Amino acid sequence: MHAVPAEVGTRTSVPSGASSGILVRKARLPNDRRTPAAARALVRSVLEEAGLDGLLNEALLLTTELSTNAVVHANTDLDIEVTADPSGLTVTVTDFAPGPVEQLAVGPKNDSPDIGEVAERGRGLLLVDHFASRWGTVHEGDGKGVWFHLDQRGAAGEETGRLPAPADTPSLGALTGLLRSGSDRQTEEGLTDLTDLAADLLSRLARLTGAAGGVLRVDRGDGMGRQLLARYGRAPRDNADTIRVPLTVHRPYSGELELDAAPVGYAQSLTVMVAERFSLHLENDRLRRTDIRRQTWITFLAEASELLAQSLDVNLTMALIPQLVVPRLGQWCAVHTTDAWGRLQLAAATHAEESALAQLHASLAEAGPESILARLEEASRLGSQVMFGPPLEGFAVPLVARGARLGTLAVGRHVKHRHDADEVAVLEDVARRAALAIDNARIHDERRTVARTLQASLLPPALPHVEGIGFAAEYVPTGSEVGGDFYDVMPFGEDRWLVVVGDVSGKGVQAATVTGLVRDVIRILVDDGKSLKEILQRVNRTLVQRGGGRYCTLAMASVTRQPDARLSVCLHLAGHDRGVLVRADGKTQFVGEGGTALGLLETITSPDAEVILGPGDSLIFYTDGVTERRRGRELFGSARLRDAAAPLAGYPADAMAARLRSTTINFSVEEPRDDIAILVLRNDA
Repeated sequence: MHAVPAEVGTRTSVPSGASSGILVRKARLPNDRRTPAAARALVRSVLEEAGLDGLLNEALLLTTELSTNAVVHANTDLDIEVTADPSGLTVTVTDFAPGPVEQLAVGPKNDSPDIGEVAERGRGLLLVDHFASRWGTVHEGDGKGVWFHLDQRGAAGEETGRLPAPADTPSLGALTGLLRSGSDRQTEEGLTDLTDLAADLLSRLARLTGAAGGVLRVDRGDGMGRQLLARYGRAPRDNADTIRVPLTVHRPYSGELELDAAPVGYAQSLTVMVAERFSLHLENDRLRRTDIRRQTWITFLAEASELLAQSLDVNLTMALIPQLVVPRLGQWCAVHTTDAWGRLQLAAATHAEESALAQLHASLAEAGPESILARLEEASRLGSQVMFGPPLEGFAVPLVARGARLGTLAVGRHVKHRHDADEVAVLEDVARRAALAIDNARIHDERRTVARTLQASLLPPALPHVEGIGFAAEYVPTGSEVGGDFYDVMPFGEDRWLVVVGDVSGKGVQAATVTGLVRDVIRILVDDGKSLKEILQRVNRTLVQRGGGRYCTLAMASVTRQPDARLSVCLHLAGHDRGVLVRADGKTQFVGEGGTALGLLETITSPDAEVILGPGDSLIFYTDGVTERRRGRELFGSARLRDAAAPLAGYPADAMAARLRSTTINFSVEEPRDDIAILVLRNDA
């Protein structure tokens, strides 16, 4: 029977002449590794129902081949149609991969007893061409596929038209075992045990071809070169005829199957078939391992970003970067930053071997045109990756954030392998994240410095030193924003002093502006000789008019020395917390009467309270940063402050302020959320 071209768009199916007793089954199967098994089950059921059990082995073998090719190469769902009639069995496998419509061909069964002499219709159809009575291709709509027909066996058990094969032709069972080898070697992660699979394929191939031995070598692109994966029998001899077939895999993988057999008969074709089958498993292994590695790198980058984001300290951030890189991404790592003149300065470095750290520092400090430092300066200047050779082989990437070049990140290669493309990409990503973290830390440090400088300008540089009266203050700023807490002590006439402790609502530059306004207005009014009540009213009027909606709580006290060495204190509280009076004998009490906070209403009430401080007595002023210090849901509170102050009776003012500050800070491990201001007035007579 000669090849007969079929019309494009038509389907060549069951041969004519068998109009009765036809059994047809159709199914659409998903693009899944279990699809070949499902296709075999469908064919088996049709054969059993039609009573064609004699065709079972050939039908299952060819169905496996076609369905596996559709899943692996077309990578689409597939349609399978199984038709049984008295003349035999026809199976059609159609995939939906895009491609040009080609001339359909229907051909007779290949009668050659030697598989190696089969006409070149594609190695994927080698078995179909050898075992099918006839076969062809089919195109319908958006699908294209292959069909084969197996004739029913005659009474003698022979298939119609089949020529007896020579004794040395591979048996059907042997070929089936060769093709299905490895299907049961997958781990729980979906990976195939390549070593066992390669050994099994080599042994089966050698037995089929009569080869004395064979080897399979694989290079995974990890710098270790081509490694022996499996070996069967003796190693191929250099001076003997051998069959060498390269593995069809994507970079960086490569490999070769070498068989100690002459390239004659079907040995060459079977070796190519085995090489292609193993290549599919190897490529699948590469893709899965690549996917696992990339998922691991994504997790690593997420963790690195979280760690870098937790630190806003410049030095701590730069010290953390090499620890993230070594040893996971390199043998050593160094971070250099640029100074004000653009010169690189070593900020942090680490080595996987601690004993080599001193030598690393020495090498990084060397100067000269061929030194590592020169290469790092080139990377910083050009803003691109540069390589450097032994003894500290590796590469460097620039640290760039918001368009500014901050320095370089240098990484040394591992001892046993070079950095692959994924590792280089991850390191470049780490460099971007590290540069951003360094820049954020620098910005935060600059903001903190500005805030501290501005805050210091709102506080007196030093409290006055007065014979017989002790003044002491402690101030704890928080964060990188200026707070609204302030204090001041100033002369208020002859032998009189004015003590002020206040808290402006909010934070930031606007709060600092209002704080400076309140402080300056009070000093001007004191210089003008105004009374306490008039000072409070003027400050309130100023805040209502110019405070921008902000208010201020204020504790203001005039201190007058009495002839009997006692101190007379006239205390006004404008919405502020009451002061704590500590007697010389350790007894404590709250003093002062609450008034109206300044800046909220046009008129205010501010009752005064008279307090007499005997020798050794103290009066403690504070802001809400003390009482609202948190430990979880618990507040420090004014009662705890009073209890902490009682044992401090008899201590000088500066010691009392320092101890109260320490007690407040140590109440919680958390950073203070609000500024803390404490001022102590003590009668030292």
